[in-house]
Amino acid sequence: MENEELPELPDYAERVLQAVEEIPPGRVMTYGDVAEYVGEGGPRQVGRVMALHGGPVPWWRVVRADGTPLPGHERRALGHYRAEGTPLRQPPGGGPIRLDMRRARWDGAAPPG
Repeated sequence: MENEELPELPDYAERVLQAVEEIPPGRVMTYGDVAEYVGEGGPRQVGRVMALHGGPVPWWRVVRADGTPLPGHERRALGHYRAEGTPLRQPPGGGPIRLDMRRARWDGAAPPG
């Protein structure tokens, strides 16, 4: 297949992926936050875009509202969180490490600096 071009992304997918690219290192947004940020769709639509097209963007910065990363990719995500200094917390009584959503959640405002 010579010079085969990649199919063009739908406009909504492009906007979702651009929003994910804008999340600063060490911060996260929920699927619903991303939908609100782009002004269209909801958490499921963002999840679908991420499942189909999210590989090249910092996918670990989009999480569930309860602070858990993408199921099945927790170890890889945890490595990214630690490298970026993303606030984490250990639930009382043990259990898997989660994001500290109060400190890690990004509201879409310009990053400091």
